[in-house]
Amino acid sequence: MSATPANGRGRLAGKVALITGGARGQGAEEGRLFVAEGATVVLTDVLEEVGGQAAAEMGAEFLTHDVGDEAQWEAVVADVIAHHGRLDVLVNNAGIFEPKQLTKTSLDDWNRTIRINQLGVFLGLKVAGAAMIDAGNGGSIVNISSVAGLEGVFGSMAYGASKWAVRGMTKVAAKEFGRAGIRVNSVHPGIIDTEMISGMPMMSDDERRERAARSLPVGRLGTPRDIANMVLFLASDESGFCTGQEFVVDGGAFR
Repeated sequence: MSATPANGRGRLAGKVALITGGARGQGAEEGRLFVAEGATVVLTDVLEEVGGQAAAEMGAEFLTHDVGDEAQWEAVVADVIAHHGRLDVLVNNAGIFEPKQLTKTSLDDWNRTIRINQLGVFLGLKVAGAAMIDAGNGGSIVNISSVAGLEGVFGSMAYGASKWAVRGMTKVAAKEFGRAGIRVNSVHPGIIDTEMISGMPMMSDDERRERAARSLPVGRLGTPRDIANMVLFLASDESGFCTGQEFVVDGGAFR
């Protein structure tokens, strides 16, 4: 499927992009923006029905994908290359957030978070990175971390550990992949108004949401489009001299 820019400037024209966790939230918004900017987009997720519908609505493709499974990564990357001939952009967006204090975090809680947020990114870097190196076309990999990967956040032991790991893996991959023309960067969202954080106490009612928004220097919560705009920049050739870096999108929360 070849996407045609709708409202954008074709900043990703001719590129093939794979976005994990693309069924909803930030991943779906990244997909919509990428399609508008001319990319051929493949969304992946474990949410088959929601992901398939989102892909159909935006003019993308959808593949069922558990990011913690290496065999599934190999199948997904092989499918993308077989059908489109190349892979230019990988967005490691899939992730979960289950806030719990350290002493209340079970081993199952820990393993589930690490498997998706950390192992999933490692496998994406390993499998997609190898395919991109073999193709010799360069490319861009964007790993979605968090401000919790830059500072300690209360009640987020497993999540914070996984997001710090994403930051570190990004820097190592940038050094190892740089000679192949592949850039690797991390994006660190703050409080973004998505389904993933809807269960947090600060988001439980309108008054608390407004209080959370007022606490930020910009005076509002972040939106999926705020993150998608940054990811678009890093996926495009406009960021050709950026690699191994953290890009914070948090309305001034991290300071």
